[in-house]
Amino acid sequence: MRAVLLGAALAVAAIVPALAGDEVLASRFGNTTITKANGVENHVYYAADHTFGAKQGATTTKGMWKIDGSTICLTFETPVPGTPNPACAPVSDHKVGDTWSAGPYTVSLVAGIQ
Repeated sequence: MRAVLLGAALAVAAIVPALAGDEVLASRFGNTTITKANGVENHVYYAADHTFGAKQGATTTKGMWKIDGSTICLTFETPVPGTPNPACAPVSDHKVGDTWSAGPYTVSLVAGIQ
């Protein structure tokens, strides 16, 4: 289950690089990024203080995020077995109401913490 959370957390911002600074995630602060794949739904929350949290059902994880050029790197407080820590992926800008694909995931950015 943690591997799914990791994939979902990285898919949140993946596919087409857009902005080069932290502002690429500004629209996500105070909102929820929802990833769906194979009947599994994950909720990811980014904060301006460079922290993130994620949940899948009752399972949660958290850590720190960092933008490096057009890449986001997530460092998990508790490493996900079998995954690099930090885990990095391309990042792109989205606004509340957007839905996009990132690998096997359908990703939506919705208003508020859900």
